[in-house]
Amino acid sequence: MKVVILAGGFGTRIADHSNLPKPMILINGKPIIAHILDIYIKQGFNEFIIAVGFKGNVIKKYFNKNFKSYDIKIIDTGQKTLTGNRIKKLKKYLNEKNFMLTYGDGLSNVNLKKLLKFHLKHKKLVTVTAVHPPARFGELEINDNKVTNFEEKPQLQRGWINGGFFVFKKEFLDLIPNKSVMLEREPLKYALKKKQFVAYKHKDFWQCMDNRRDHSNLEKLSKLKTLPWMEF
Repeated sequence: MKVVILAGGFGTRIADHSNLPKPMILINGKPIIAHILDIYIKQGFNEFIIAVGFKGNVIKKYFNKNFKSYDIKIIDTGQKTLTGNRIKKLKKYLNEKNFMLTYGDGLSNVNLKKLLKFHLKHKKLVTVTAVHPPARFGELEINDNKVTNFEEKPQLQRGWINGGFFVFKKEFLDLIPNKSVMLEREPLKYALKKKQFVAYKHKDFWQCMDNRRDHSNLEKLSKLKTLPWMEF
């Protein structure tokens, strides 16, 4: 099964990296996109389509030297193309009934085979991995003005967000209009309206890289003996 990685983003919100495509920002000396491929490869996936935009030549150059034993296509989908249209531009390369997709800036130890099994069982156009976001600040439990519990930056247990690891039926591409749209707006909202959208709940590790703080946190985690996004 093919895995699409959206890798056209800028690194402008992460200090000192604005001249790089966001997926090429290093985590312990290795681009985050390479860590993402490792997640899929370790779980048996080896066909990738990487949709590039901003400084896509940097990503192409990296993959010309690395991951040579895997089937990797680098497709230029335009520098300012929004996420919905990046996917639609890949239609001719997606010739199977289903495909997986993720963003080029998030890591998780989601069990991809269980995610796929869940998707096939529910037979919907879209399956998204739902995750609990990590807290930005320490979480306090207070009873009658007394602190009863304190956790420094725990993973929140209330509420779910889009974790970015998707499985789509190919027919989903027909929901993406030709005009410039974000994947997360009209296409996914239309799938929701048609009751073709389900969520696979993942309660373990997940971390995006939206800003300098996220990058610093991932850098610290990468120094652990076992990478938390590789513990399936």
